[in-house]
Amino acid sequence: MDRERERQQLLHIGAVAERTELSLRTLRHYDEIGLVNPSERSEGGFRLYSEADVERILLIRRMKPLDFTLEQMRELLDITHDVAQPDAPIEARQKLQEIETIAIERRAALEKKVAMADEFLSRLRDLSNPTHHEGPGTQGD
Repeated sequence: MDRERERQQLLHIGAVAERTELSLRTLRHYDEIGLVNPSERSEGGFRLYSEADVERILLIRRMKPLDFTLEQMRELLDITHDVAQPDAPIEARQKLQEIETIAIERRAALEKKVAMADEFLSRLRDLSNPTHHEGPGTQGD
């Protein structure tokens, strides 16, 4: 009975794609390369994902804007599994701290880019403002 209830809680790939805002193609790719495999397959061969699978996918999605490689994503998934264990190796915790430092640095770089984009948009707005186009000597000398 518990097995049947667990099976009912599994999500099809379409529901996972919608929830994670990733494409079906991306989710299939993650499965093909062994990054995140669905917990089960239906009798018809459809991918079925558990809540734990979805959480791993969301972790990966959060790493994407910070330009982590697939290998770094795989490493982080392994580390998060390791540090969740009561006897987590100290190396796993150290590696987790290294990844956090990298993420902080990359986030700061993204913040700089956003600030530059905001400046650019502000400049565009200034240029498109009709009062900006009036230069010296155009106010009815």
